[in-house]
Amino acid sequence: MNAIMVTPNICEGRSLEVVEAVAAEVRSVKGVRLMNVSSDANHNRSVLSYIGSKEAVLAASFRMAAKTVELIDMRLHSGEHPRVGAVDAVPFIPVGGTDMSEAVETAHTFGRFMGSLGIPVYYYGEADTNPRENKAQVGKGKLTQELLGEYEGLPEKLKDDSWPPDEGPRIFSAKSGACTVGARGQLICFNVNLGTTDVAVAKRIARAVRFSGGGLRDVQAIGLALESQGVVQVSMMTSRVETTPLPMMLEAVRNQAARYGVPVVGTEINGPIPLSSLEDVFRHYLQAHDFSLDQIVENGLLALAGDVGETR
Repeated sequence: MNAIMVTPNICEGRSLEVVEAVAAEVRSVKGVRLMNVSSDANHNRSVLSYIGSKEAVLAASFRMAAKTVELIDMRLHSGEHPRVGAVDAVPFIPVGGTDMSEAVETAHTFGRFMGSLGIPVYYYGEADTNPRENKAQVGKGKLTQELLGEYEGLPEKLKDDSWPPDEGPRIFSAKSGACTVGARGQLICFNVNLGTTDVAVAKRIARAVRFSGGGLRDVQAIGLALESQGVVQVSMMTSRVETTPLPMMLEAVRNQAARYGVPVVGTEINGPIPLSSLEDVFRHYLQAHDFSLDQIVENGLLALAGDVGETR
């Protein structure tokens, strides 16, 4: 099946009423499946994950963004995660047989919509056609939000002739900030919580495990404090789960944490993940080296449903 998945990050993770109002806009669009909503109060950030045809996900994204811009005021926002705007990051991800070029086209259509709302837009990933340092720096483990100086740095960044927005006005929107819009392959956001309140430890571990620090290939990582939980977090992203699987990421953090006498106390996966990632977990932690996704009952049911549909 050809489809596009979208995982917008919005800058609200504490008011679940606001998050639900945004999610309701996505649910209202026929042909879109809202897969998951993940909210984090410390990050003050939520990630919505939905999937559908290009036309359907665009309609849902327009409604999602309009409601987010209406309800969120960045002048009142605070949180641990780097951010630049209310609709902070919107990646379009081709799935099934969809070509990346379709995801890029969809991202650019959405970017023009955000620009029409008076919000500066910066493209990243495959959607980025600007030759500035953006792509290279993101590849070195830098988040686009950090490169832009976050929300507080936007007024100066917008004055920088080497960083004009790709869409929208070159004017700071105090209420909504800016928006980053991308097209990319599937990516996993994997967070590891550590039993200490010393955020310096999390930051040192993040530097050690991310690719730019000589760590795991294609892994970005930052260290954050989760004050309400009394722990710190190593927040990681990877787009190459086939070469850097989840067990490898967890064990890399665990090994580094042992140097400081700090235990791993929990993990989080934000947003959807490919089933193959769970296969890696089975093989590593259960030592089930011959395990196959064909053994999953639901996979057999899905395949059977597809076979039945083809015979009709």
